[in-house]
Amino acid sequence: MEASVRLLSSTAVLHGRRLHLSPSSRLLSAIPIRKLNRGSLKSPSLHKSSFRSASFPSSPFPFKTHLAFPISPLFLSYIPQESIHSFSSNPNEEFAQWDRVPEGSGAANLGFCGDKGAILTVVLLGWLGAEQKHLKKYAEMYNARGIRSVRFVVPMGGLVGFDFGRRIEDKIGRFAQDLAEWCAEKEGDGRERNLIFHTFSNTGWLTYGVILENLQSRVDIIEKIKGCIIDSGPAAEINPQVWAAGFCAAFLKKRSSLTYSSAESFEGSNGLDTKRITPSLLEIIVISILRNFFEIFLMLPNVKQRLSKVISFLSRNQPSCPQLYLYSSADKVIPVNLVENFIQEQRTLAINVYAYDFGSSPHVDHFRSYPRLYSNKVYEFIETCGATV
Repeated sequence: MEASVRLLSSTAVLHGRRLHLSPSSRLLSAIPIRKLNRGSLKSPSLHKSSFRSASFPSSPFPFKTHLAFPISPLFLSYIPQESIHSFSSNPNEEFAQWDRVPEGSGAANLGFCGDKGAILTVVLLGWLGAEQKHLKKYAEMYNARGIRSVRFVVPMGGLVGFDFGRRIEDKIGRFAQDLAEWCAEKEGDGRERNLIFHTFSNTGWLTYGVILENLQSRVDIIEKIKGCIIDSGPAAEINPQVWAAGFCAAFLKKRSSLTYSSAESFEGSNGLDTKRITPSLLEIIVISILRNFFEIFLMLPNVKQRLSKVISFLSRNQPSCPQLYLYSSADKVIPVNLVENFIQEQRTLAINVYAYDFGSSPHVDHFRSYPRLYSNKVYEFIETCGATV
């Protein structure tokens, strides 16, 4: 649930409008409210840095965010303190992190690193609430095969502030430009640089859409995109329930039933607790408030117009490269029918589309639930993409 796009040009509308709460939301009035520490909601300012495209960067630019949550403090008073602290950007965490392939890995880069082959870099676009440490395990999966990666996250504070649309879109635009400059140059041995995108949930997917928009005039760079992996998405419609579920899962994290599956078994010893988890009173209240909020917010003219434009672009104007959808019928955030309907639409555009339903894993948790199977599906797909180079 993402709003890696310019969504908040008309936020003043929200100040003068009260949300109509469902019966479950009205339960808030009967529950005592604890006092918020406003200081915990402020983000420290960071100095911006840049990198030169001529060499592989280690820290493109940090991210600065200012939080101004558009929902009443009544809502925030029930969010766990650790979730509130996650709104503020970690001063030591960068907006984008470039990873190097470990020396001596001996990996063949799945056909991309031959004597005359191209060098592949995977762009990991995180989900709502993702941090660099969460994407690191995916980077290591690629690095183990000799594939370089860049991890891109949008701090939660950047998504809920009154100015988040403009700042987020500007950051993504600069990142797209940096990727273009990186790909426009060649390796020291003359090999070309190509990209594969790996997106997570709607946040990563919409971020991918904004990147593609920024690269429309760079046909030479679009041709270097050799594949796209979509994990736990997309929801190609403006759906308040999906947005509410995504934000609720990000707020409550493991306290949310949305992050657990009701399946009976998982692969190996890394599987999750399989006991059916029912929503708590807290979760019912939070998701009800969020749903009512997004029913108003997503219909704001500027918000709806901008989101519709990005979704339309992703639906009809993606590169002609292969696509891989990794999803689950047990996903409680993005309904499986939305994912499968979009897959069918992409296939009608004569695009090579591959898909795998993990069946029982929760939203954005397929790798942790099925590590070997997930890795194999990714590696098989990259081999397929390599055949087109």
